[in-house]
Amino acid sequence: MKEWKKFLYIVAAFLACFYLPIENLRFTNAIFEALALVKWYAREHVLLCLVPAFFIAGAISVFISQASVMKYFGAKANKFLSYSVASVSGTILAVCSCTVLPLFSGIYKRGAGLGPAISFLYSGPAINVLAIILTARILGWQLGLGRAIGAVVFSVVIGLLMHFIFLKEERERHANGDFNVGEVKETRPLGQTILYFASMVAFLVFANWGKPLENDNSAWSFIYQYKWWIAAFSLVSMAIMLFKWFKKDEIKEWTQATWGFALQILPLLLGGVLVSGFLLGRVGHEGIISSRFVEALVGGNSLRANFFSSIVAAFMYFATLTEVPILQGLIGSGMGKGPALALLLAGPALSLPSMLVTRGVIGTKKTIVYVALVVVMATISGMIFGFVVK
Repeated sequence: MKEWKKFLYIVAAFLACFYLPIENLRFTNAIFEALALVKWYAREHVLLCLVPAFFIAGAISVFISQASVMKYFGAKANKFLSYSVASVSGTILAVCSCTVLPLFSGIYKRGAGLGPAISFLYSGPAINVLAIILTARILGWQLGLGRAIGAVVFSVVIGLLMHFIFLKEERERHANGDFNVGEVKETRPLGQTILYFASMVAFLVFANWGKPLENDNSAWSFIYQYKWWIAAFSLVSMAIMLFKWFKKDEIKEWTQATWGFALQILPLLLGGVLVSGFLLGRVGHEGIISSRFVEALVGGNSLRANFFSSIVAAFMYFATLTEVPILQGLIGSGMGKGPALALLLAGPALSLPSMLVTRGVIGTKKTIVYVALVVVMATISGMIFGFVVK
């Protein structure tokens, strides 16, 4: 049977090569878009977003005791505290759907309950203060307010639903896994650990601080002018802490854990970005799927329009803040306000690359349910919003 499968794979590969439509301009352009998107992603997100995130994830797995994770995010932790902390994490991190993945993987493998971990996974990219403000200023206060309320509610509701849907499996996971640990004596004072993590998070946040709008004299613009100074200070501070507070064996274990996360996540992310670019292209450019086709399906406030908007948003990759100019163009082409909110609630938190990595962390079934919950809730929210705000 295995030999027949190999034979069928070979035949399928041969037929794909034989009928490769290289003379079709849309196909060749989609290939170019896939390569262009992965090149842009590598330049803009790997060094300053993913690499720091990998190091933070490695540090979580090495320097944060299981007892600490279990206390705040474990299956027996106080639910109000767990979901409160997880649901507001996006206001601090302001990362995209891919950058949050190493952090999600780190706390989940350390023993966090599925519900709080999923809440953290959704809130990281969804509850981005700058993105919400930008949405309100460019697309209108109604969409900005709808996005803010929807994102916070989504992170908690989806986390709770995942917890209850997979309650039996989660109990078995914590019963069979090595998570039932007591209080562990920390190797260094809590204050040192907090400062160490704060320096890494500060570098991640300020190195990726978004460019403000023109003629913006707010504090956001002031910080942008000095973001590299702040990021450099954070990096130097972390280096001094490592030299003074950490042993060589600890640093070695940290780098090994970081490398493990990079090996697990980076290939899937880059592969997913390639597929996403091939299907939908970059901002202002088309992939194999025509933008006219998308625009024709998201007008009005029908169930079809909201559902289609949620589905497309879930699979398309949105870098932080890029969903706003994309929506601006779609709304100008006739997109309804309901489908627009559905895209804002499903798009930043999901993408094909993030789905592939999430599947590697929590499995196929849980990933499918998570994606389905986001799409369904975004669809319903879009319909309600479109009915209220006309």
